[in-house]
Amino acid sequence: MKSSDKSNLIEVKSSGIHGYGLFAVENIAPGEMLFIIKGEVIDEDEAIRREEEEENVYIFYNGDTYIDTVKTEKIKYINHSCEPNCEVMDGDEASLKLVSARAIEEGEEITIDYGYDEIYEQCNCVVCTEKKAE
Repeated sequence: MKSSDKSNLIEVKSSGIHGYGLFAVENIAPGEMLFIIKGEVIDEDEAIRREEEEENVYIFYNGDTYIDTVKTEKIKYINHSCEPNCEVMDGDEASLKLVSARAIEEGEEITIDYGYDEIYEQCNCVVCTEKKAE
């Protein structure tokens, strides 16, 4: 994995998946660390409370730590895909890394798999939208 921050390669634009999304400004090679995901470290009870009570919640969980990214600039705009082009990897105890899982073309939306089974019924990613149209 190439470790320098590449957040300048990503811009926020209107998304066909949902609302706004993150898009590649230029071609991105596989294994590029696009940026470090930081936010407020919270416990499980607080994560559950926010999911249930708050409207805009952007919480990442790495198996040990919940990180609420609602106040961050870009990561909160990342959308789900059932065939994502990026993955979230462990960083330090208070951060995660967004890494390209394959080559990403300029203009392509940056996506991850949210990992929620219930999302598939209402999924609007390109993969699921095309399957529903068949």
